[in-house]
Amino acid sequence: PYYIDLNQNLYLQAYLHNSDPNLIVFVDTCVASPDPYDFNAVTYDIVRDGCPRDPSYTTLYSPYSHCARFKFSAFEFLRRHPAVYLRCQLAVCRRWDPSSRCHRGCLSRAKRDTGS
Repeated sequence: PYYIDLNQNLYLQAYLHNSDPNLIVFVDTCVASPDPYDFNAVTYDIVRDGCPRDPSYTTLYSPYSHCARFKFSAFEFLRRHPAVYLRCQLAVCRRWDPSSRCHRGCLSRAKRDTGS
């Protein structure tokens, strides 16, 4: 376990063991839960579909394309639960593919026309 106080920054890094410069890593979704086996019932979204949901979330610079770095502040969720678990989903894409998930970034849902 990693112990952190409320409002303290938590720094995370995800990287590929293969340092192929033609691959990039993108943080698609990162969710917190008090239950390590259930990330659906009681959760807190930090990043969802590439869009930051927590106002303290920040992407950090990495000199390596195969490495994603980010931070966020420990949130109120910690006050109500003795332990919090993170589950993050990452995308690995070809660096030069503009249609890849990594290059599309935040996928906010399109609004639907309600019609008449």
